[in-house]
Amino acid sequence: MTDLKTPLYDRHVALGGRIVSFAGFLLPVQYEAGVIAEHLSVRKGAGLFDVSHMGELRLSGPDALKNIQRLVSNDCAGMPDGRVRYSPMCNEQGGIVDDLIICKLEGEDYLLVVNASNRAKDAAWIEAHLDGNVAFRDESDSFAQIALQGPLSFDIISRLAARGHIPERYYTMEQHAEVSGIQCLLSRTGYTGEDGFELYCAPDKALPLWDALLAAGRDEGLLPCGLGARDTLRLEAAMPLYGHEMNEGITPLEAGLGAFVKMDKGDFIGRQALLAAGAPGRIRAGFEVVSRGIAREGCEIYKDGTRIGIVTSGTHAPYLGFPVAMGLIDTEYAVPGQTVQIDVRGRMLDAKTVSLPFYIKKGSV
Repeated sequence: MTDLKTPLYDRHVALGGRIVSFAGFLLPVQYEAGVIAEHLSVRKGAGLFDVSHMGELRLSGPDALKNIQRLVSNDCAGMPDGRVRYSPMCNEQGGIVDDLIICKLEGEDYLLVVNASNRAKDAAWIEAHLDGNVAFRDESDSFAQIALQGPLSFDIISRLAARGHIPERYYTMEQHAEVSGIQCLLSRTGYTGEDGFELYCAPDKALPLWDALLAAGRDEGLLPCGLGARDTLRLEAAMPLYGHEMNEGITPLEAGLGAFVKMDKGDFIGRQALLAAGAPGRIRAGFEVVSRGIAREGCEIYKDGTRIGIVTSGTHAPYLGFPVAMGLIDTEYAVPGQTVQIDVRGRMLDAKTVSLPFYIKKGSV
């Protein structure tokens, strides 16, 4: 199957982006500045990402909320228009089908934003579990998505949009915003651990919107950023990634997402399995690697010679300046300050368990 191009593909090439195949799309992994420069630009100023590969699924009608409540583990009842909520979506065994963002549009209308690699799977799963008076549409091809992230993102977006069109709080959105004269859904969300915005627009408007954002942020050093920095940023902020910290065999409680599992909201798919399983025997934990080296996905974790878990993600954290990793380990060892060893191709690296997230942004929205 041929990889798809986003509406911004030619611009990425023109800007020197190194293109790779990812989730069925051709996307830049980095630009000429490099991953570390892009990462630090987001932490200290702002960065711009093409996330048009993400999927957008719409549920609408009188029974839309009832279906969403059954599909996801978080509680979406009482969401006002313009509110955004994060949630895992479980299978009957309590494993995670995907994690997604739920945008409450107007009235009985909801937009579910899903991972690109899971778009077809999620659409089929949702359709198979719908009941009652609800309409479902996969609208992914009708959207391009751009993410502006970093502490200066508000200053940049303010040059292109009226104050009333900019969502004031984290995890809120404006459905009918106008940014640089372009109609878009403007959401104050992101996947970097920083303040920022995600802009959803028609595909043919993506290029002028991207160019306008880059121009507006030029004086602040705004950089285009690729998949490499997106991954190091989310890992430094200890944000789980589907296929690493989550999959259909890992429950939200094991993934450390218990805050997004509302057992008292009523029944949802996977609830009975989670109740039956009780407290998880393994859980997502964070590690600071003390020895010289980087622990990567799949490396086994040991305590006093006993295997206690496995690394799910690892990298050198550019802003923090040292290697970090996340992994699933036996719950009894998931206490900050524990010394463990990680097997990296036969070499045992010393590491210590630390509280998550590794990085917390300064201030709050």
